Amino acid sequence: MNLLELLAASSPLRSGDVLAGVAASSSEQRIRARMALAEVPLKRFLAEPPIPYESDDVTRLICDSHDSAAFAPISSLCVGEFRDWLLEATPTQLESIAPGLTPEMVAAVSKLMRNQDLILVASRRRVVTRFRTTIGLPGRLSTRLQPNHPADDPRGIAASILDGLTLDSGDACIGINPATDSVQSTVTLLRLIEEIRLRLDAPVQSCVLAHVTTQMQALLAGAPVDLIFQSIGGTEATNQSFGISLSMLDEAHHMASERHPGANVMYFETGQGSALSANAHHGIDQQTTEARAYAVARRYSPLLVNTVVGFIGPEYLADGKQIIRAGLEDHFCGKLLGLPMGCDICYTNHAEADSNDMDLLMTALTAAGCNYIMGIPGADDIMLHYQSTSFHDALYLRQLFQLRPAPEFEAWLSRRPSLLDSSWLLT
Repeated sequence: MNLLELLAASSPLRSGDVLAGVAASSSEQRIRARMALAEVPLKRFLAEPPIPYESDDVTRLICDSHDSAAFAPISSLCVGEFRDWLLEATPTQLESIAPGLTPEMVAAVSKLMRNQDLILVASRRRVVTRFRTTIGLPGRLSTRLQPNHPADDPRGIAASILDGLTLDSGDACIGINPATDSVQSTVTLLRLIEEIRLRLDAPVQSCVLAHVTTQMQALLAGAPVDLIFQSIGGTEATNQSFGISLSMLDEAHHMASERHPGANVMYFETGQGSALSANAHHGIDQQTTEARAYAVARRYSPLLVNTVVGFIGPEYLADGKQIIRAGLEDHFCGKLLGLPMGCDICYTNHAEADSNDMDLLMTALTAAGCNYIMGIPGADDIMLHYQSTSFHDALYLRQLFQLRPAPEFEAWLSRRPSLLDSSWLLT
């Protein structure tokens, strides 16, 4: 097997790799592939990128941004030895090697790890980011308040925001997936969140998850843009399918940074299967292409990154077991590369998964030090038609693990005005 085939055959079974024709043909072949992968020197991943340097800008980004000095302490290791090293590494060591790691290295080592290994190592890697709130500190768990509405009705969205704030949700951001991707709709929704923020004097960040070009136009139109959002993938062709390029993200990052100097201003979402769904995976297994997306995110020092782990559907992650494993892998790989990882712990209604599976994943990810999860009324997104996590789920996790919201948000909660008499929100 070449390196690309070895990575694919080593992956835990998932429906997307079977669909792509790259999965191991049997459990025996998978184990043999992992044994061979364990002997691969980490240096080989620098010499053999899965997509040629000349034909893919994500590959060029990975190669050109690699920090050889940060890589030096582990440069003599093979993948199996790297796993052993990670299990003993201190938080300081994990932070120091991050610029020297490539996505393929972290994807490879994750394939040799049990779920408990992924949890243990990730729990030692804290990545802290700041805007109006500070996200990712030890002892904290944040939430993105997601008040989506199928018709972008401001009254319905305002009611969901009030519900979430009442239940201590929203310290990562208030982020709306718009039903209509238009500049006018984006401006209207951003102004709605801004009015609520100013009236309540709430330390929150806003985001309307329209296409990045729509958000840039809204910014030019004078809208109160906080975070710039975009879905990203791990190959140039995947990003082209989203209608984006690295130069476009560079421009958006520059515009947002000028508006909010010193803040982390970008928000990215990813998900295993996006490259395959766009026929842009180049024969790479879906977990490795997912890790490559994190190299794109890392370029911009984002405030938030999350994998929407079960959203694309059972063609890529068939059931609860595959979704749980993928969520732990994605969080581990993102944290190892130095990203402020959260997770949309979710499934579609035609997957073989249920809320009990999500309970297990959210609990495991919180033990692993996940920066934030989603907060959705009743865990049921009535616009995107999928199941995620609720405001009450975050309260459960905070109580179980004795965690608190971001410090600025927690201080606001102690002094906030009564939200029980907020009829102005609905006018």
